[in-house]
Amino acid sequence: MKKLIAFATVCSCVFAAVYITSCNNSTDTSKETDKVKDSLAKAVENGQYLANHVAACIHCHSKRDFNKFSGPVVPGTEGGGGGLFDHTILDAIPGTIYSPNITPDTETGIGSWTDEEILRAITQGINKKGDTLFPIMPYANYNRMAKEDLLNIIAYLRTLKPIKNTVPARQLMIPISMAYPAPALQASVDNNKRPERSDAVKWGEYLITIADCATCHTPFVKGQPDFAQLYGGGNVFNVANFHVGSANITPDSSGIGNWDEDQFLNKFTLYREEKNYNHNPGLKNTTMPLVDYSGMKDSDLKALYAYLRTVKPVTKYVVKYPGIKVNTVKMGEIKVSK
Repeated sequence: MKKLIAFATVCSCVFAAVYITSCNNSTDTSKETDKVKDSLAKAVENGQYLANHVAACIHCHSKRDFNKFSGPVVPGTEGGGGGLFDHTILDAIPGTIYSPNITPDTETGIGSWTDEEILRAITQGINKKGDTLFPIMPYANYNRMAKEDLLNIIAYLRTLKPIKNTVPARQLMIPISMAYPAPALQASVDNNKRPERSDAVKWGEYLITIADCATCHTPFVKGQPDFAQLYGGGNVFNVANFHVGSANITPDSSGIGNWDEDQFLNKFTLYREEKNYNHNPGLKNTTMPLVDYSGMKDSDLKALYAYLRTVKPVTKYVVKYPGIKVNTVKMGEIKVSK
């Protein structure tokens, strides 16, 4: 009897030990799972922020409503592609190009692409089929982005609603080899790191690079950006119902040299309220996606301002709306006629 009791006691102890160990292991596994979920959620959140409000992937790869100020993205079209870019809109574009579908649709989007294939398209301009993308997609800039940020964007793109939309093929007037910026591309982005946010100028330079502000705000001469006038503005975008010149954003008095930080921030934060863009401005519209950029954090907007204060001033008076008759423009007394 004593032996039976002793045996039962040992069994009870072993069972208890196994149970406790099992519970502890279960708790540890649960904690690890929660960590992974939390890490993925943070990656997607950062990717969503970058893709919508900094690198602005979504405004190019969606339909935009230019019956509203700054052409906000049409809800439900996010990432579906089909945005038209051609030489009638901007002289420097040599042909007709459509933005690809970057939703997870497996037939018409990137649903069947691996992360590496998406990364190569974003940073090298080479798609899954091996075709070269036209550099209106600023992959030369994304080639400088921190790899972590790039992977975060990819994680976010995989969460988009799949949209079945076959995008028309591009029609270029030049060989793509003439436009491919090979010398500017690093073979790998593995060593790319974010600068410290505490260094506002360096952080602002990082943001302005991945936001590709220079392409729109640097004048083109014979189809090439004039780097002597970097950020000097003056490109005219001809949209169906309006024409707008890109602003001079250098610290010259003809640019934003007289703006303080609050004025710069207000240029963006004003459009966080729908009432300020939910109207048809007619001829006084803009292609700049201010509604998208309004979602940028205040600290990031301040960093952009800090960096722009350091670029070379360019004296260039830009007519904002070339199609509208005005008497004079205060700076430089430029007369403009219809």
